[in-house]
This record gives sequence, C-alpha cells and structure tokens, in this order.
Amino acid sequence: MKLIRFGKSGKEKPGIELKSGKRIDISAFGEDYTEDFFAGDGIRRLGEWLKANESSCPEVNNAERLGAPLSRPSKLICIGLNYSDHAAESNMQLPVEPIIFFKSTTAVSGAHDDVVIPRNSTKTDWEVELAVVIGKKASYIEEKNAMDYVAGYMLHNDYSERAFQLERSGQWVKGKSCDTFAPVGPWLVTADEISDINNLRLWLTVNGKTMQDGNSKNLIFKIPYLIAYLSEFMTLLPGDIITTGTPAGVGLGQKPAPVYLKAGDVVELGIDGLGQAKQTLVAWSR
Repeated sequence: MKLIRFGKSGKEKPGIELKSGKRIDISAFGEDYTEDFFAGDGIRRLGEWLKANESSCPEVNNAERLGAPLSRPSKLICIGLNYSDHAAESNMQLPVEPIIFFKSTTAVSGAHDDVVIPRNSTKTDWEVELAVVIGKKASYIEEKNAMDYVAGYMLHNDYSERAFQLERSGQWVKGKSCDTFAPVGPWLVTADEISDINNLRLWLTVNGKTMQDGNSKNLIFKIPYLIAYLSEFMTLLPGDIITTGTPAGVGLGQKPAPVYLKAGDVVELGIDGLGQAKQTLVAWSR
C-alpha cells in the first residue's frame, strides 16, 4: 500500500493512494498513521478493512496538499557518509562504523511543501535519501531478523545548512534540524511493495539540472545492519524514521566551488517505487 496524509498542515487526514493513482480518504478506519497504528499491526488491519470498505471511501482530490505520510515520529535518525562517493566529495574518511546523528522531528514536512532557508543561512544544501520506517519496537535485535521490523520506505530530502553543521562546532544536528528541513513522501510505501530495496535509483535536480544520480546498491552499511546496529544503542519505536545517507552530488561537493540554494530555486527528487517530490526554496520571514 501507499499511505498518504492529506490536508492543511497540522490537520492532515489519513488516506491511501491506489495503484490506479486514485487517492481515497480512510478516516472511517478510525486511526491516523501514528506510533500506535504501527505498533498495533495497523498495516495488516488496514489492508483487511479496505477489502470491505474501499469502495465506500471518499475520493481525495489530487490537488489536495500531501503532508508527511506518518504522524509525529518519536525519532528521525540519520546515517552520515553512507555512500563512498559522497564521503570522497566531502573530503572525509570512510566510516568504520555508521555515523549517527539526528534531525529534530519539528523539521518534518510534506514532500511538496516549500523549504524555508533559515535566518542567517548562507549554505543551505540538498541530499536525496532513502528513508526506512520502523514497524515495531526494536531493541537488541539480530541483523538476520532486522527486516521483520520494517513497516515501509519513503523518499526524503535531508536539507542541511553546512555553515551551521560544520563551522559552528559541536554536532551536525544544528545544521540538520531547521524547520522544513525534513520533507518526506509523497507516500509511505509498505515493505511488501518493494521487491529489492538494494537496487533503487535515487536522483535529484536543482532548477532542472541533475545533481545527484545514485543507487541504493552502493550503501556502505545496508539497511538490516543499520537497524540491528542502532538497536544496540537505543530502542527503535514504531514510526521511527531512519534515513540512510546520500550519494555524491550535494552542493558542498560541487567543483570548482560549492553551490548552495537560494530563494526561488526548485529542487525535484525521486526514488524508484517511492515517488517524486518537488520543493521550492523560500526566504525566512517572521
């Protein structure tokens, strides 16, 4: 299934995008896509409910805004330098173990929402990434069982303010957590719909120019390893997001000089099977 949430920001309703492209409102199911939904075997229960009720669900106009496809995850965990070509363009060594950092969940936004360039920003950058959504509580799990804990996958743009991230001392979170810096979706695609998560093309353009074109087969640390590894250090809760790193082509790595985003720029991105997104950069204002 392709889970969606639609409507005005803060007032989104749950829905489904069918294989035909038609979107339906499943509010009558009685649950949003929250931690409790995933923890309570919600994907299976929703599938059963749809068998009897899909035909009576109201259609959603495709012009309706799409919000993030899940509601208020407890954590948004990021993996840094997980593609060797991106590590090279960033002039950083390949990690021996996964590099972990966080984005604030207040940064989460819809796939097509405007992205706000933060106040005093000079180096706002892009990063197309494959995001994993956890489906059940995970603590000290084994790698061989890790995929049993996956609810599904999303497209994610890990926007980054490089001056905040790299020049202001401390951890990367300062450059990663600005409002609107974590657009996800348009869909949360359930795990059963992706036949090979290790062979998905990721791409991103800025103002129509291709900047990133990679493939998930080039992940240094694969998804089962990442889930098991993270579960050694923290409990993963249903609905938590793990975003798995970006391939080469970010603004920081452009030659002969870095290229950063400005108001009016348009970023488009996509991943095979997970949809496409389009974001317009706007200047910060009160």
